[in-house]
Amino acid sequence: MNTNFFLLGLDGGGTGSRVVMADSGGLVLAHAVGGPSGLGLGIGPAWQAITASCREAFAMAGVAPEWSRCVLGCGLAGANNPVWLAQFRQQAPDFAGLVVESDAYTTLLGAHGGGPGVIVALGTGSVAAAGQMGAWRMASGYGFPSGDEASGAWLGLRAIVHAQQALDGRVADDSLARALLTQVGAQDRDSLIAWLCNANQTAYAALAPIVFAHQAHPFAAQLLSDAGAEIAKMVTALDASSELPVALCGGLAAPLHAFVPQPLRQRLCVPLGDSAQGALQLARQEADRLSREATR
Repeated sequence: MNTNFFLLGLDGGGTGSRVVMADSGGLVLAHAVGGPSGLGLGIGPAWQAITASCREAFAMAGVAPEWSRCVLGCGLAGANNPVWLAQFRQQAPDFAGLVVESDAYTTLLGAHGGGPGVIVALGTGSVAAAGQMGAWRMASGYGFPSGDEASGAWLGLRAIVHAQQALDGRVADDSLARALLTQVGAQDRDSLIAWLCNANQTAYAALAPIVFAHQAHPFAAQLLSDAGAEIAKMVTALDASSELPVALCGGLAAPLHAFVPQPLRQRLCVPLGDSAQGALQLARQEADRLSREATR
C-alpha cells in the first residue's frame, strides 16, 4: 500500500462545506469551501458537494486529485443518523481511508487540539460537547424546533412572537416589531401567517441579527439573557466540576459571549481550530493506522 497520503479534513453542514488539505506529514496545503453537505439534504448531494470541495482544494494546491491516495476525515451534520451514515459510506468514492463523525465531535477536537475541553457550537442550530479524542459526549443538539437552545433559529422562533403580539396590540408597535416584520416581508396578520406557514430553520435564524441589533429592547434583552443561561446549562451538564476549558464556536459565538453568565464567562477560551481542522485530526489518525497496518 502507498502510505504517502493526502489528508483531507471536511466540515459539512446544511449551509456549506469547508475542507483543509494536508500532506502525509501534516503540512497544510490548501483550504477550500463548497456547497452544503449535511446528510439531511440527501446522500448524493452531500457527496457531490464533498468531492467538489476536495477537488477545489487539490486545484488550489496544484495537485491532481487521486482518491486512492486520500484519507478523508469528515465532521458531518446528520452523521448520528445510522441509516444516513450507512448510505453515506456505501456511496463513498474509493478513498484510501474514510472516517465519519458528528460535526460536534470534530468541533470539539478542533477547538481543544484533541485535548480535554468543552465546546458549545452556536450557529443556525446548536450543540454542546465535552471530552477529548476518543471519548466524548453531547448535550442539546436535538434539532429545530424543539431543541438547539441559544441558536440562531431558537432566537428567531422566539423573537417573531413579539411581532405577532405587536400586530394584535398586545404589546407596543415598536422598532423591534417593525424590524422583524420588515425582515419577513409582512405588513399585517395575514401576510405574517403566510410567512410562518413556510418558515424553516434557516428563515428563523435570519431573524437573530435583528435581536442582537435591538439588544437594549427589554424583550430582546431577556431573550439574549435566556440564551446565555441555556449555554450555561449545557456546559454544567457536561462539566459539573467546572474544571474543563470551554470554547464557544460558530457564527454566534462572538455575539453571545457577553450574555454568558459569570463565572462561566471567565472560563471561556479562544478555540485553537475549527471543525475542519478537527476532521483533519481524524484523517491523520486514520492514516497513521493504515501506515502501521501496511508495515506489518
